[in-house]
Amino acid sequence: MALWDRIKESASQMQTQLEAKKNDLKSGAFRDASMAMCALVAAADGSVDPAERQRVAQLIATNEVLQNFPADDLRRRFEANLDKLAADFAFGRVSVLQEVAKAKKKPAEARAVVQIGIVIGGADGHFDQDERAVVREACFALGLAPHEFDL
Repeated sequence: MALWDRIKESASQMQTQLEAKKNDLKSGAFRDASMAMCALVAAADGSVDPAERQRVAQLIATNEVLQNFPADDLRRRFEANLDKLAADFAFGRVSVLQEVAKAKKKPAEARAVVQIGIVIGGADGHFDQDERAVVREACFALGLAPHEFDL
């Protein structure tokens, strides 16, 4: 199986798992951590071009699990995290990882946040090393083992 096919299948499996847990993923901590994760993945290479920002914002708006929350609120939180990363990537990353860590208390939410990162990262069919690295960092912030997600 080609790498692209494996990435696509993995992202699809993660999305299916997320949808099965949709009713359990309604807390503010999950919302905040998910938007922080989306921003980390979008800015994984140290910058976010407008097309990438728009693509991730569109994915956030159409993701069934995230429809538990108002789309405008999600977009605002995503943009705020991106702004932190754009202002000073190293310092912003620390702050955004703290947002991700909000989901640490509930293992199901923590796993779902990582799964969202994988879905966002693999949405373009290419889950690159920078994206994998930030999702791995998020795993550590959440107290999860990266190998649990094949990272």
